[in-house]
Amino acid sequence: MKIWVDADALPRAIRDILFRAAERTGIELTLVANQWLETPPLANIRSLQVMQGADVADLEIVRRSVKGDLVITADIPEAAELIAKDVMVLSPRGEEFTRENVRARLNMRDFMDTMRGSGIPTGGPPPLSAKDRQTFANALDRLIARHHRPDSPPVGGPRQPPRA
Repeated sequence: MKIWVDADALPRAIRDILFRAAERTGIELTLVANQWLETPPLANIRSLQVMQGADVADLEIVRRSVKGDLVITADIPEAAELIAKDVMVLSPRGEEFTRENVRARLNMRDFMDTMRGSGIPTGGPPPLSAKDRQTFANALDRLIARHHRPDSPPVGGPRQPPRA
């Protein structure tokens, strides 16, 4: 299991929860964004910078992730593509996207997009609350407990300098 993060608009509090989980479990964690993101100095945590542009990070995550991986994203079309590949998907608010609920979420997203396109203000999501952070942390812990094999050697520890 690897964790991929659509990190372009990821709240810092969620990033910190992910860093702590990766440090604790040794799971490989990769933040994917169109800007360089600083990560803790652990071998299993890294940042992958992609080119600027709409959906570039999303496409890279879909391309690189495999069955059994976990992706953190709020992007519903990306979630639908990942679920089709048997990749687990969790939103930054702690909602697990599944084959059963992603179609309804995609339909609601498209409906809201149509309303905005018609000039009807729909507002955005509320700011991330302490309850949202706790819900995310709990959902992340449950997914890791269900799918991570603790018998695999941890890959954490200090980063080693590249050999010349």
